[in-house]
Parts: sequence; C-alpha cells; structure tokens
Amino acid sequence: MPVPYIRHATLDDDETLGRLDRVTWSPLHSVQPRPRPPFEPFFTERFGPRDHLVAERAGVVVGYIRLGFPTPLACNSHVRQIQGLVVADEARGAGVGRALLRAVQDEARRRGARRITLRVLGHNTLARALYESEGFVVEGILPEEFLLDGEYVDDVFMGRSL
Repeated sequence: MPVPYIRHATLDDDETLGRLDRVTWSPLHSVQPRPRPPFEPFFTERFGPRDHLVAERAGVVVGYIRLGFPTPLACNSHVRQIQGLVVADEARGAGVGRALLRAVQDEARRRGARRITLRVLGHNTLARALYESEGFVVEGILPEEFLLDGEYVDDVFMGRSL
C-alpha cells in the first residue's frame, strides 16, 4: 500500500471529517453517545483546521488526527495531546494511523513541544499496540473510569518525549 498523503486540514474539510467521524463512531474508542442528527459542524471554536492533520489516499480523505493542549496553563504549554485519531474502516491496517501519528509528532515538535500525550480506552488493544510501537508508554491508568455499553472500561494515559 502506498504511504498516505498527510496535509493540514482546511475549512473545506468540515463536512468530510464530520461524516468520517460519524461513520467510524464506536464504543471501542468513544465515550460520547453515537452522533444523531442534526449534526454539529466538525470544526468548533476549540478545534479548528489548524488543529487537524488529514490523511488522503488517491485524493480521498481516509483519516485525521487532532492535536491540542492538555490544559490551558502556560506552565504546561510544552506538552501537546492527541485528542482524536480516526481512520476510515476501508483504510485500517494500511499504515494510515501510523503515518498520522508520525506526522503529528513532527508537527508537535515544529510547534515547540517537548512531550506528547494521549488517552486511550483500555479495551482498545489495537490502538494501544500502535501507540506502543511508536514509542508511547503507559504513564497512568484510571481503572473503570467509564461505563460503556454496560461494561466498566479503564482510561489509559500514554505519553512520550519528543
């Protein structure tokens, strides 16, 4: 499989990314309820195009990753946090998630970050394995933090130095 093309999101990606977010929704990786119409815009005041990298294959958007700050504190501004990673079902297993992870780490470094963190649900073993293979380590676990589909799920905090 060819390496996906990674680019910064634009305002024109709003509808496409929103649709991708909705069709890939799963309790495996989301603590929010399933989206229902009417759908909100994908980009918000908190997260706009500047906060997203997009993966394309053959001109089709197949994934995105969101990079933000873990807190609004100035003393924490050297840290960035991955606050969303989505890959279209048809592109899973083809290196899209890995390419997005690598690109977002480069972007975080470019923006002056020294560390990058993320949170992942404990039962999402495929995502955890991907993060570990890219140098992220478990730095904390909040046991049974979420009740999803009748099951308690751990919230796993992972991070790495840049």
